[in-house]
Amino acid sequence: MSVLSRMREDIQAVFDRDPAARTALEVVLAYPGLHAIWFHHAGHWLWEHDLKLLGRLVSEFSRFITGIEIHPGAKIGRRLFIDHGMGVVMGETTEIGDDVLIYQGVTLGGTSLKKEKRHPTIEDQVMISAGASVIGPVRIGRGSRIGAGAVVVSSAPPYSTIVGIPGKVIEGESTRQDVAELDHARLPDPVARAINNLIEKMNHLGVRVEEVEERQDCLEDQVNGARPPANGSASPAGDKRSEGQGD
Repeated sequence: MSVLSRMREDIQAVFDRDPAARTALEVVLAYPGLHAIWFHHAGHWLWEHDLKLLGRLVSEFSRFITGIEIHPGAKIGRRLFIDHGMGVVMGETTEIGDDVLIYQGVTLGGTSLKKEKRHPTIEDQVMISAGASVIGPVRIGRGSRIGAGAVVVSSAPPYSTIVGIPGKVIEGESTRQDVAELDHARLPDPVARAINNLIEKMNHLGVRVEEVEERQDCLEDQVNGARPPANGSASPAGDKRSEGQGD
């Protein structure tokens, strides 16, 4: 694919993902996420051709202009859209697939000091919400979505929803749809879900306790009804024996 075709594709990705985009000129001039991707293409080309210092300089200039830091060694797929983008950081061995959506404040960081694969691999059509961090050489499966502020330190299967600190995979929440249609403002809350489950169990136990108390009251009434009177009166048979002895 030619450079011009790739740039047109990146511009179209902005229109597909951001309803605020109005004209192509506005997108080209006023979208720092798009600028950072274009700078990265240049820096990555220099990096791959052993012009690593120049690649790092391009990366630093891009960071100064856009507020987005992408290491020139990172591998980025097609139609990546970085919305707003301020504070986004991507490490050297980061790998990103096609049609990925990233919001501001996202960190794709490493955990090792060795020269090895130490940054995340993000597969196609993944959405990473604002302030989320994906740390280490983990793999986020295709079509997954990561909630705002989540800290992901382990891999996730395709079409997962990941929320919390540390990030937990919530199964069965994501549907296999395009990432642009995923509403990252309505992600499940595992803590609230656990609390709701506890409340339901407590309510169920409360009902059972009430049933047990009612049964206990019925048994006590039956036992009290079967007991002889407590006023000290004798039985009729005893009265007859007393009368016979008097005769």
